[in-house]
This record gives sequence, C-alpha cells and structure tokens, in this order.
Amino acid sequence: MSRLPVSRLTILYDAQCSLCVHLRNWLLRQRKLVPLALVPAGSAEARRRFPALDHDRTLREITVIGDKGQIYGGPAAWVVCLWALAEYRPKAHWLATPAGAPFVRVTMLAAAKYREATTAGAAVGAGVPVPCDDRCAAPG
Repeated sequence: MSRLPVSRLTILYDAQCSLCVHLRNWLLRQRKLVPLALVPAGSAEARRRFPALDHDRTLREITVIGDKGQIYGGPAAWVVCLWALAEYRPKAHWLATPAGAPFVRVTMLAAAKYREATTAGAAVGAGVPVPCDDRCAAPG
C-alpha cells in the first residue's frame, strides 16, 4: 500500500451543531502546517466536491478528506485535524498511538453527548420534537 503525502485537507463539519461551528472557528484561528478548507457537511459545495461520499454519514461523523483522496472518519479524523496544526502536531502523533487512543475515544464520546444535549435542548426550547437521526449518537 502506498502512502500518499497530504498537502491540503478538507474538513466536513455539521454547520447546524454549535460545537462543530465552535471547533471550525477554533481551527481557522490556529497556525496550520497543512492548509484546511472547512465545508459544511451535506452542503451543495460538499456534494459538488465529493460526489462519491456518503453525505448522510458525514453529518453523523466528522469526515476529513485529503487532497490525494484520503478519507478519514471517526477518531482518525479528529487526530488528522490536530496533525494539520503547528502547535498540536506532536500531540496528534501521540494520540495516534495505542496509549493515546483512549483519550481520542473519550473526547469523541464527550462531544457526542454534548451534541445530543444541545441539539435536544435547542429543539425542546423551540417546542420542536427531535427525532434523533443518529447525528448525535456516540461513536461505536
């Protein structure tokens, strides 16, 4: 299997999720070693750029796409986002190890719980029933 170098990443994020938007804004403020494009998941732009992706899945799980066609999802997507940042690359290398993997999993579970609580809370406050379409489910 050949390893292709990554020189640009596209991050698909849920533009309806306050946590995802916050993290998007945080990423934009960081010094990058790899340029990042942040595109709302499921948007016309995402569908145009990546027609073969399962766009429903990108709304449930962070998805990062490398410029050579690499696709990262779940824990790997979180780690590659940090890997692209100057200040966090050493931490990303550690998180990619067996010792760091539990920290990635706990962080993902906490983010999923937060999304679940804020999505349900916002809709309940607006008087809207929220049928969870698995967007806020904890990763498996």
